[in-house]
Amino acid sequence: MQALILAGGEGTRLRPLTSTMPKPVVPLANRPHLELMIEWLRSHGVDEVILSCGFLAEGVRRVLGDGRHLGVAFRYVEEPAPLGTGGALRFAGELLAEQFLMLNGDILSDIDLTAQLAQHEQTGASATIALVAVDDPSAYGLVRRKADHSVSEFLEKPSPDEIDTNLINAGAYILERSVVEEMPPAGTNISIERDVFPRLVGRGLFGYAAAGYWIDIGTPERYLQGTFDILEGNVQTPLGSRLEQSRGVVADGARIDGRAVAPALIGEGSEVGASATVGGRTVLGRNVIVGPGSHIEDSVILDGARIGSSTRVRASIVGPAASIGDHCLVEGRSVVGEGVIVGNDNVLSAGARLFPGVKLGDGAIKF
Repeated sequence: MQALILAGGEGTRLRPLTSTMPKPVVPLANRPHLELMIEWLRSHGVDEVILSCGFLAEGVRRVLGDGRHLGVAFRYVEEPAPLGTGGALRFAGELLAEQFLMLNGDILSDIDLTAQLAQHEQTGASATIALVAVDDPSAYGLVRRKADHSVSEFLEKPSPDEIDTNLINAGAYILERSVVEEMPPAGTNISIERDVFPRLVGRGLFGYAAAGYWIDIGTPERYLQGTFDILEGNVQTPLGSRLEQSRGVVADGARIDGRAVAPALIGEGSEVGASATVGGRTVLGRNVIVGPGSHIEDSVILDGARIGSSTRVRASIVGPAASIGDHCLVEGRSVVGEGVIVGNDNVLSAGARLFPGVKLGDGAIKF
């Protein structure tokens, strides 16, 4: 089975993390996000992946290589300019099989793609959209279906009296090549959600109501939530199984003089100082230093970052090679970019974002 993954977005909502690294390979539980996604696809029979890249494309190639270590074959397609979701599909057209999967590259999921494919073939569909139920559908575009699972209508930003379903587009599609051949020529900027699918209503477009886990990790809040759900086993991943077997803490090759509280993942070469606490729901990347007396919880600290002494990091993200000084507080979904230097006695909160190149002196900010 072949899968096309749209991996060309700039990841603006995740900046400053994505200021220096491509969104598809931002680490999620210490692995490039796309590796987790590809493992999920491989478990459903995918053996060939086409990566549609754009922004920082070379960074994706450098991290993922040819895919052999993941048990799949990779091919890369690099858009000369952003073409939209449909345009990216059409641009990859010459490489596509008669039937293939297409997925947005910013989802974390364990939905049953095999069952989606079975419905697709049983209905004789041209396209089948995976749909997931959400608790509050008012913020999403909704998808209405008939009794035979065919899509009857799309509702964008529905009013409360229009909400009669909680199913939304999950960004995972099974498509026949005939859909691509009906699209405008390669190089056209087009949206598959707004331009292609509405034209297929009544012409072989079906929706598959998927059970299982699904999240779009494209914001700091949802990136953290996805991380927590991996650590807590709410989404099926190999790491979740390892954590369950190791009582909730995986710290291979790390030195812990303080305390690690489950669930926690601590990368190789990292050090947790005396009287420091890491966890729960925390990921430290590789070669992270946490100083004595510090406390890290509900947070992600990426490779090579340094956390000083008696500093607290809570519900935040600290980027690669960043340095946080002594007696600091970083909280409230703050995001510190790669290589940022924060001096002693600073407070970051309320979603503060520090971009690469920023240097804060001692006591410079009490956010």
